[in-house]
Amino acid sequence: MRWRLTAALAVLVVLLSGCGPSFANLHLRVAAGSVGGVYHDLAGPLASAWAGELGIETPGVLATQGSRDNLNRVLSGGADVAFVAADLAADAAAAHPGKLAALARIHDDYLHIVVRADSPYTSVPMLRGRHIAVGSPESGVEYIADRVLQVAGLKSSATVQQLSLEESLTALADRKIDALFWSGGLPTPLITEYHRKVGLRLLDMSALMPGMQRFSPVYGTATIPGSTYNQHGPVITLVVPNFLVVPTSMSADVAEALTKGLYDARPALAAVNRAALSIDVHPGIETGPLPLHPGALAYYRAEKV
Repeated sequence: MRWRLTAALAVLVVLLSGCGPSFANLHLRVAAGSVGGVYHDLAGPLASAWAGELGIETPGVLATQGSRDNLNRVLSGGADVAFVAADLAADAAAAHPGKLAALARIHDDYLHIVVRADSPYTSVPMLRGRHIAVGSPESGVEYIADRVLQVAGLKSSATVQQLSLEESLTALADRKIDALFWSGGLPTPLITEYHRKVGLRLLDMSALMPGMQRFSPVYGTATIPGSTYNQHGPVITLVVPNFLVVPTSMSADVAEALTKGLYDARPALAAVNRAALSIDVHPGIETGPLPLHPGALAYYRAEKV
């Protein structure tokens, strides 16, 4: 009888061990960008979804300056998962080989160069000598804006201010600046809100795209439809992918579970921001030059992507 009980317990242990890893003691911090941006919009519901799916306490959502800040936090151990623009991720991967990996390519960000609708500016070169907000310090927006100003020949003439999106929009509404840069999904709710208040216009940057693509092959050309912000017509701009980035030291089990949780959470993410509608496993594997984490790769292989 005792032998049978021992055998039964042994079988139970085997069965329980096959139920998958336990994440009960897992504590995560998500570097999410500035309030009002797409990163921050998506981070909250994603953290909640991960908590439910993995059976862990809800990951902390960290408001940050943006992509560069997010990368620094992951590299320093201050965050476990980060939303990061692909251009900065590519540079970080080259500077810190073997330290960073991706769970997925998520949504694409569209560069917005915004002026007041009642301003005289109709092209980027017309901003020579003007006051321009280029995003928060250490943000992906600032990184791209610096490159655009170089390509447009405005680097030495423009007066730049490092402001968050909401600070930039307030300054534009108050005529304290002449233009602002923002890189985000479509639509960005704060831009929609301020367009209703004061009237905004987006500048076309098709003439600058060849120069931008010489900076980085991750930059693509895309169109912001006129209907997105009730503009008179479509605007050609730069588009850059975004990745979910983790340290390579993350365990494969955790990375695989987080990747699965991301795709399971798509309806909840899309409910807060339409940019999440583009999250899909097929483009999700396209994270070059940043490698996929082995755990994420295991997920995609199981899904036969």
